[in-house]
Amino acid sequence: MILVGNGNVITCQKEKPFIKGGCVAIEGAAIKAVGTTADLKKMYPEAEFIDAKGGVIMPGLVNMHNHIYSTFARGLSIAGFHPKNFSDILEGQWFHLDRKLKNTTTYLSGKVAYLDSIKNGVTTMFDHHASYGEISGSLFELSKAADELGVRTCLCYEVSDRNGKSQMKEAVAENLDFMKSVAKRGDDMQKAMMGLHASFTLSDETLEYVKEATPEDIGFHIHVAEGTADVYDSLEKYNKPVVNRLFDLGILGKKSIAAHCIHIGPHEMELLKDTNTMVVTNPESNMGNAVGCPPVLRLFNEFGIVCGLGTDGFTNDLTESYKFANLIHKHHLADPNAGWVEIPTMLFENNPRMANRYFAAKLGVLEAGAAGDVIVLDYHAPTPMNETNYKSHILFGMNGRFVTDTIINGEVKMRNREVVGVDEEKLLADAAEEAERLWQRINE
Repeated sequence: MILVGNGNVITCQKEKPFIKGGCVAIEGAAIKAVGTTADLKKMYPEAEFIDAKGGVIMPGLVNMHNHIYSTFARGLSIAGFHPKNFSDILEGQWFHLDRKLKNTTTYLSGKVAYLDSIKNGVTTMFDHHASYGEISGSLFELSKAADELGVRTCLCYEVSDRNGKSQMKEAVAENLDFMKSVAKRGDDMQKAMMGLHASFTLSDETLEYVKEATPEDIGFHIHVAEGTADVYDSLEKYNKPVVNRLFDLGILGKKSIAAHCIHIGPHEMELLKDTNTMVVTNPESNMGNAVGCPPVLRLFNEFGIVCGLGTDGFTNDLTESYKFANLIHKHHLADPNAGWVEIPTMLFENNPRMANRYFAAKLGVLEAGAAGDVIVLDYHAPTPMNETNYKSHILFGMNGRFVTDTIINGEVKMRNREVVGVDEEKLLADAAEEAERLWQRINE
């Protein structure tokens, strides 16, 4: 048994969200009890004790949309790349990069991304992968990396027509092979979805093919109206908005993720609501790509759609995305009151709720029976901190690098900022060498 105590415990429970001088008892893969440090030490005197030293103890974070394959784009300069719009960014950078990825690159990018997640207190990650340089086996490389680092993850491969029918079918097969592998595992650490790029790179024929091949209990993970090109393509080719098209082809549903949803209208919002489709917004990426601000507050308030937060490969620090999500809507709406309730609800309540449509262990809360996913942050508040204002303390006072300890599924993965069982220096050196080889292939 492990006790994580002597800190301000943010439980994310509705009944008792904050415990000063609190402690969490973890037994096996689950939380055994939550209470004061004094009480739990008396109950379990022989337990290993992790001292938060007056810092913050809270549930591990859930990232609902990421792109691990973008890991080695950090610092990359592509000859002749001067994008004028989002379509240029996709074709000139991301499609160009993923066509050069090999499974060795995918594996090491996974190791780095999962390592970074642990350091930033992210214990569960939903990833959307593309590596058209080598498709077969790529999800298994990410799976291997996740197992080695011990991060809970849900994976899919981005099906697209952009490289022809043969590679489209190979991508579908990779998703299906990984789904079978996950089913055989029988654990709660890895799950699978069917990945789709976006409406404008997917024909009706392909979407019908994918829908027929996908098991009933598996949802789709797709980019929706991230840029206006996606909107115009659907209207011009199919005479219907993007979400309507996806609805007609059976892509929406309770276990499906619609990422971004920036350029959608009220009727499309109704369809997302009626199908109980999850929406994930990615504020930093949207700002970086200059694609606009998603109407997520309207989706949340007016339509009651389950909305969450992702990082879209921009970062692995969800607290950073939490800050940007708070800012982008205030700025866009010129309203200083925008997002105060909705954004923390998305991160601390909806992300775990969405993840639990796939994972069995209760995520995002510290209570008896919930997943043993716990993080410690070296944050000592200079002002009063309590159950009414702890979300503001996280927003204005913390970021991912405040995390000192990360426990996933009851196993200590980082202790005092040292990741357990990982030769970090060697991993980063190997990654840098592999990134250099990738960059050379890109600029050939």
